[in-house]
Amino acid sequence: MNTDKNTVIGFVLLGVLFFVYFWYTNKQASEWQAIQQKQQDSVRKAQAKLRIPADPTLARLDSLRRDSASRLTAAGNFAANALATEQEVVLENELVKVTLTSKGGQVKKVELKKYSTTEGKPVILGEQNAIAYSVNTAPNVAASSSQLNFVATPVATTAAGGQSVTFELKDSSGKSLSHQFTLEKNVYHIDWKIDINGAGQLLNNGTVQFQWKGASFQQEKTTEYERQMSNMCFSEGNKFDYISAKNEWTFSQPVQWVSMVQQFFNVTLINQQSFKGGTIKWERKTDSSRHLADADVVLQTNPSANTSLSLPMRLYYGPNDFYILEKEAPEMEKIVNLGRDMYSFVRPINKYIIMPVFNFFSGWVSNYGWVVLLLTLFIRLVTSPLTYSSYLSGAKMKVLRPELDVLKKKFGEDQQGFAMEQMKLFREAGVNPLGGCIPALLQIPIFFALYSFFNSHIALRGQSFLWTNDLSSYDSILTLPFSIPAYGAHVSLFTITAVLTSFLISIYNMAMTPTQDNPALKYMPYIFPFMLLFIFNKLPSALTWYYTVSNIITLGLQFVIQHYIINHDKILAEIEVKRKTPKKKSKFQERYEQMMESQKKLQDLKTKTEGKKK
Repeated sequence: MNTDKNTVIGFVLLGVLFFVYFWYTNKQASEWQAIQQKQQDSVRKAQAKLRIPADPTLARLDSLRRDSASRLTAAGNFAANALATEQEVVLENELVKVTLTSKGGQVKKVELKKYSTTEGKPVILGEQNAIAYSVNTAPNVAASSSQLNFVATPVATTAAGGQSVTFELKDSSGKSLSHQFTLEKNVYHIDWKIDINGAGQLLNNGTVQFQWKGASFQQEKTTEYERQMSNMCFSEGNKFDYISAKNEWTFSQPVQWVSMVQQFFNVTLINQQSFKGGTIKWERKTDSSRHLADADVVLQTNPSANTSLSLPMRLYYGPNDFYILEKEAPEMEKIVNLGRDMYSFVRPINKYIIMPVFNFFSGWVSNYGWVVLLLTLFIRLVTSPLTYSSYLSGAKMKVLRPELDVLKKKFGEDQQGFAMEQMKLFREAGVNPLGGCIPALLQIPIFFALYSFFNSHIALRGQSFLWTNDLSSYDSILTLPFSIPAYGAHVSLFTITAVLTSFLISIYNMAMTPTQDNPALKYMPYIFPFMLLFIFNKLPSALTWYYTVSNIITLGLQFVIQHYIINHDKILAEIEVKRKTPKKKSKFQERYEQMMESQKKLQDLKTKTEGKKK
């Protein structure tokens, strides 16, 4: 015993010595590091005093000379205009203002005239985007078209009243590159026609390899939520697909279009002749900046012509509007997320019911908050027959509560015996104990359908209602000085109203159903509304407003049906009649009762065996 005690004391003392040793060593190392840092700082200051200051003008000129040399080398036989000043050309219609640049003969940025950011600034798409292809500018010299400086022609008017401009680049031997951009009236797309004369020499193996380096930036209230809604969409083999969790994708079939998608806007490259293949590398940002995601897309096409070729392309810069996108390219309307993957079952609900009804009401009512209310009334009206049957089942359960209480006292802790008698009582009375679950089960597909719809329907963006200024995002009545895990740093009033009304419904339903002995089942109806507080706080206020209205309608219906429509005395009389009516058990009921009987026998045998052992 003394030996063990001494061993313990020894280990404790050893641990103390180790602690003191490491503490003293770290302290010494820190002091020595501080001394070294001071010496290094002194040396750098002394060297800085001896260093001859660089002339900023000379440094800038040197940088310009190096840049000019690099541009001349890359331009090769197209060097005639390589050192010219960058020229910008603007095309405009009622919807967009497109800024094009001679550097690369490409789109520099696009301003959407009818949309603003949460800060009130115009929505700008295409910033820090470059879509280019590789060309042979001289023997053994290849360059990206984005490195070449094109010459712009004057802006022309199209036959339909739109605008058009061409960026050209020629060499001394007659080879040329031409980028024609056309913007018609009332459209979000720019037609981009690429003409290459002398393709046999300018291209490797007749292949045009496009590289799109793109970046997307915050347009909505929070970067974090908009990042979650961002993804890359595309049409491969004339079928829609997308990547969100993945970072890479390799195409194995022809590609019709590729789109960099934000919550409510997208930039899409469309090839009307299809790309032969390519890859996507995509990264969602995780920092605190406005930067949402980066994309690096490589796409190849093999035109049939060897000397000259023409590629009809299209660039879309605009909203994720279902009806606009379905006119742009096949399958492109699926960019609007009305239900995907495991939630794809709600897409038909959104496409054929929710969206047409919503659009119908919005054609008559200007405020979208009231449109959501009317949509809620419509949904509840359509589902009312099932709701009524569930309330009727609840009323029958309430009538049977006294008898169920008697059975509980009779069987005590014998749960299996009580379950068998309870099933027998329900069968005799013609009561479906799961009838009250219908509204809850019905809410699941409707909720997921509306979650997808309200998250992606651009008409709700920036629409104010009551205390919220944007129905497509969460409402906030209070900003907290700290962030609560899983909740956030704001308080949503619509979330609170949705949670409180859900809590009232739970209290009402608990009063209508038999008392549960199982604590988990007993308190679950109260736990669920509390969970909604965390789930709903960051969701669109249109959804939490819908949930609030739906809950208020539920409470009103329950009160009216239970007190003014359902006759409890009549129900009790009908139950008594059904009890006296001979019933034929279904196969399920027979199997269930056999199973319960077997379990009861096993439990009785186990109890007797344990009693004998004692």
